[in-house]
Amino acid sequence: MVLGLPVLAAIVLGLLLGGRIEQLAELRFRAGWLLGLAIVLQVLAFPFGFLPWHTSSGVASALWLASYVLLLAAAVLNVRLPGVPVVAAGMAANALAVAANGGTMPVLPRALEAAGYSYTTLLNSTAVAEPRLPWLVDRWAAPGWVPLANVFSVGDVLIAVGVVVIVLGGMGVRLPRPARSRDAGV
Repeated sequence: MVLGLPVLAAIVLGLLLGGRIEQLAELRFRAGWLLGLAIVLQVLAFPFGFLPWHTSSGVASALWLASYVLLLAAAVLNVRLPGVPVVAAGMAANALAVAANGGTMPVLPRALEAAGYSYTTLLNSTAVAEPRLPWLVDRWAAPGWVPLANVFSVGDVLIAVGVVVIVLGGMGVRLPRPARSRDAGV
C-alpha cells in the first residue's frame, strides 16, 4: 500500500485545521528502529527493479510476514498515540488475509481488472477468485486519477485512516468533541 497520498492529504487537512507541520518533528515513536527494520525486510523481500537481487517467493513471504510482526510490535509499543490502534487493526487484517491464503495477499480478479492490471502473482499479491477470508483481501481498485492507483483491502483503508489520525495528532490538531447535553442521561 502506498501511504504517500493519505499522508499528504492529512498534512493539507492538518494545515487547514490549524495544525503546525513543524510539530510532526516532535512526534516520538518508541522503538522506531522496528519500523526501519521492517522496511528493510520488505525491500529485501520485494526489491525495487533497480536493485541487483531477486528473492524467491517463499523467502519473500517469510520476510514480509516477519516485517509485519515487527510493525505490529511497534504498534503495540506505541498504542498510546492516537491512530496507532487503527493502523494495528489494519495490519492485523492484512496479516490474517495473507496467513490464511498461503503467504501472499489475495486480490480479486475483478479488482485487478478495474485497476488496469493483469497478473497472476506480483510481489506479495496473487490473483485469487475464491480466497479464504474474502472480506479481508484486496477487493477494490483505486480510481485511475489517484497517483500510483492500485488495489486495496479493508486493512489498507484502516491503515490509511490511522496514518491520517497520527499525522493530524502529530500536527497538534485537536478536533472538538460534541458537547454533552445535561439532559443526555435522562
